[in-house]
Amino acid sequence: MSGAWTGADRSRIAGAGAAIDSVQNDRVNITATAAEAQRIERLGYRVTRVRTEGFPAADAGYHDYAEMMADLDKTARAHPTIMRKLSLGKSYEGRDMPLIKISDNVAKDEDEPEILYDAHQHAREHLTVEMALYLVHLYTDNYGKDARITRIVNSREIWIVPDMNPDGGEYDIKGGTYHNWRKNRQPLGAGYYGLDLNRNWGYKFGCCFGSSNQVSSEIYRGPEAFWAPETQRLRDFVLSRRIGGKQQIRAAIDFHTYSELVLWPYGYTNATTAPGLNADQQRTFAALGKMFARSNGYTAEQSSSLYITDGSVIDWLWATQGVWAFTFEMYPASPEAGGFYPPASTIAPQTARNKEASLLLAEYADCAYRVIGKQPAYC
Repeated sequence: MSGAWTGADRSRIAGAGAAIDSVQNDRVNITATAAEAQRIERLGYRVTRVRTEGFPAADAGYHDYAEMMADLDKTARAHPTIMRKLSLGKSYEGRDMPLIKISDNVAKDEDEPEILYDAHQHAREHLTVEMALYLVHLYTDNYGKDARITRIVNSREIWIVPDMNPDGGEYDIKGGTYHNWRKNRQPLGAGYYGLDLNRNWGYKFGCCFGSSNQVSSEIYRGPEAFWAPETQRLRDFVLSRRIGGKQQIRAAIDFHTYSELVLWPYGYTNATTAPGLNADQQRTFAALGKMFARSNGYTAEQSSSLYITDGSVIDWLWATQGVWAFTFEMYPASPEAGGFYPPASTIAPQTARNKEASLLLAEYADCAYRVIGKQPAYC
């Protein structure tokens, strides 16, 4: 659809219940029901309907759930002294949600800054699972060989959640064909399934027209915060890392596709500062985000600059836990370049594209304020 030049335009479109997939000038690529598309047209925007293509054979290079689990098991066996494959718990349909820990003394809970990388909140965003697997191999295969990576593993505890939405991901590729599925697979009644995991987090849940209360919507937030088992599982893990009143996880990246963006809180408001986010903190987020973007060629901006989003994981991580949390919207920049389903040939270059940013996040986790020269005041 076209005619949406501003963040306010995009927020109105999202307020109609559509999921905004990417933005190019005044063009917004959305996933919407017929009723939502009609509401958007009544707002004065021009909607063009596009047919989604199926699953090309070349995409067999992506890992399905079983292949992902097998890869993680194999890597854990190859690196038992620095990697453990744990579990967040079960998804709605009973699939295990793997949790990877990487550290030099992996069996111990050391007093070191912790980093969290999570992926695949949205089912059709399969490249994010590959990003998580890339990070697992980056830290394990290069330990003892690459001095920088070895230093990070020796001085940090690294947590990786490769698959936040295994049920939705498996449904999306069911039968060898893509189904353009975004949500999880909880039954909602009347033939409807699923809620948007990244609208189900408990900070500013449903506050600001950045999600939908309609079960048919792609951005349906659920009846209450943390209604999805999958968001509950990651929430409970993050809360378990609050030890002695102090959150051990210092920094995080939540990987999504697509649009090639680095986003930081808040998503629920257009204000650059707000309760729980002061001027120095905003400057730190922006400086880190722009540094990451220089390394991967993405565009860096506050999350709400794109459009208003409420109930997101990065807003919850920052506002309730003080975690320097970012969303990375990965390759491609447009639907013409592959949209949610870029070919498997893009996996290697596009995951490696985030190597430097991922390492920088880990290096700044001890004191993010260093990026603006304020470490004496805060660290």
